[in-house]
Amino acid sequence: MVTKEVLVKNSTGLHARPATLLVKKASSFKSDISIEFNGKKANVKSLIGVLSLGVTKDANIKVIASGDDETLAAEEIVKLIEGLDE
Repeated sequence: MVTKEVLVKNSTGLHARPATLLVKKASSFKSDISIEFNGKKANVKSLIGVLSLGVTKDANIKVIASGDDETLAAEEIVKLIEGLDE
């Protein structure tokens, strides 16, 4: 299991468009990938799950990946979140 912390810099947090990008990216990996925010956890492969967390700008979230390609999956998801700028 790989755990990484990341700061959400996107002005609108993880709303519909960035959440959709996240889900698409996460779905390309075999590993189970989830994010944790304010004590709640959601599967990154579920759009409703990601949106239900209500992640806002400047939020610190935890990316957790577990499986065959967990290291690459965690790195790519963190890279995508860090690159979300509007």
